[in-house]
Amino acid sequence: MTTLLALSDDFGSQLGKGIGAIALYAIVGLVLVLLGFYAIDWTTPGKLSDLVRTGKPNAVVVTSAGLISMAFIIVVAINNSDSDLTAGLITALVYGLVGIVVQVLAIRILEWATRIDIGTLIQSETYSPASLVVAAAHLALGLIIAVSIS
Repeated sequence: MTTLLALSDDFGSQLGKGIGAIALYAIVGLVLVLLGFYAIDWTTPGKLSDLVRTGKPNAVVVTSAGLISMAFIIVVAINNSDSDLTAGLITALVYGLVGIVVQVLAIRILEWATRIDIGTLIQSETYSPASLVVAAAHLALGLIIAVSIS
């Protein structure tokens, strides 16, 4: 008994286009995550990557939350991009960039409003619960901005 799998004539072509789209969106996503990290690093006192690498606990908490919040924004930007690949990539990139800028500005305003000295906090050798407030602010604002994209 022989069973045949029926595939459309353009199955291979569609599969190839899908794989290409995944790769291109992954590149856009990676670029946006890197830009998001450097935007957080640039606007935060101290060299964030060095503080994380040396194991400063509050820097790790804040940076982790910042990266996750950027990922929310980027995922929604990609998910809401146009079905046309070129337009979709451009839309995801633009919405992602705008989202990152708004996120960084919003988090700095929130830190100012809460009067948390982020520079001292992230350079501390010991864990401080205030880092959870900053992390929660990153996550909350990232979700708000992500939903505003949709």
